[in-house]
Amino acid sequence: MLGIVVSRADEASVTIAEQLRELADWSPDGEDRYRTDGAQLRYFNELHTELDRPAAAFDNPDLLAVASRHSGDTGALLTAHHTGNVGPAEYGGAPNELSRAAPNAHARVIAALEEFAPPEYEVGTEVTHHGPSTVGAPSLFVELGSGPDHWTAPAPARAVARAILTLRGVDPDRPGAEGYRHVVGFGDGHYAPRIERVLAETDWAVGHVAADWALDAITDEALPTVVESVFERSRATRALVEGTRPAVTEQIERLGYRAVGERFLRETTGVSLSLVATAERRLCPVNGGLRFGDPARTAADIGVVCRLPEELLAEARGIDRTGTTETVAEAAIAFETDQGGTRPTGLVALPAGNESTTDPDALAPGVDPTVYERLLDALLEVLAERYETIDREDGTAIAASETFDPERARTLGISEGPAFGRLAAGEPVEVDGEWIPPEVVHERRERRFPLAVDPAD
Repeated sequence: MLGIVVSRADEASVTIAEQLRELADWSPDGEDRYRTDGAQLRYFNELHTELDRPAAAFDNPDLLAVASRHSGDTGALLTAHHTGNVGPAEYGGAPNELSRAAPNAHARVIAALEEFAPPEYEVGTEVTHHGPSTVGAPSLFVELGSGPDHWTAPAPARAVARAILTLRGVDPDRPGAEGYRHVVGFGDGHYAPRIERVLAETDWAVGHVAADWALDAITDEALPTVVESVFERSRATRALVEGTRPAVTEQIERLGYRAVGERFLRETTGVSLSLVATAERRLCPVNGGLRFGDPARTAADIGVVCRLPEELLAEARGIDRTGTTETVAEAAIAFETDQGGTRPTGLVALPAGNESTTDPDALAPGVDPTVYERLLDALLEVLAERYETIDREDGTAIAASETFDPERARTLGISEGPAFGRLAAGEPVEVDGEWIPPEVVHERRERRFPLAVDPAD
């Protein structure tokens, strides 16, 4: 059940409540209490940032959403964020004490604000920066800003109200089969565009975000406890760390958590965390060049780890690096890259075949033969951009081209000039009354490319 906190001490909170009560069919549920399908609304006389355990005023809520104003020089803005304090408690709550975050609900409400916001309103997220610290349930503030004219405006208040109502039945957390897909932040500014990118571009939800100025205010003695609380109160095991903060990173590692970058969150979107862990162990870490291919989104396991034929891959990369990378990504569950993720190096994890389709003497033992043949065909198509013919023979690709031999042309009395150029282009030319066909000065050059994979080790 969703609990909705309204503060009579906050003009915007009251305005949002008016819209909430228009948008749903509410029934009185006691003094200052109303109930509708999947939600309860409760008025408080105190300012919401000063409340202590407001969840106790509801019937065992799974999630608490606080309708609130946002104050600042930020113009027309709708925001949402978690509550508590990293560092001093200037606006309610207790110093260095955090409420239980609701990462999945936060991601959902940000998306809803984006959907419902009036055109002139921006939508953003903020760092954790005010009370209450003790709520009694996973919670978040959903805010209307940024000044008095906005706080009483019906249209943006209605957008906030609609966004809050979308939280009915929403799990506060984003669980996966192997753990929560939650990340926390350290070192961001008050408004966190990096966090907004994570929400918009990945399937990771974001818990508490400790601002740069808040971290600077924490004593060395308090830092370990605060860092641990940020993770625990967010049910997270990974963190984005902005800038260079060795003391924070040291505490993250000491606690057994992990600092990651935006690249990690993007690359692992849609990929099971157990598969990510296996791929990083068998190939390399994401920050070392690991990339996930299309099959990773549905793969049950890592498949077969092997090395693609070195000469074939190198030649294809030299002809069309982007096309080669896309080809590998279409076939591989995971693959190593270098040069900023733009160049596959050859170590790959390919989907495994079943017992009826695998052949120990195949070009890629254990690999699904359909997948590997499709990959080879695509790589050979890249080679066809440079070579005139490509044939396959006993596990080898033979790429051939007819190449003009200028020295042979000169021995036939043809000097550089128009005739030389026509002959190089494949046209016959006349020299001293004699026609010289182009094949006389062209030679067939072949390159052979083994097609079998190599062992991973």
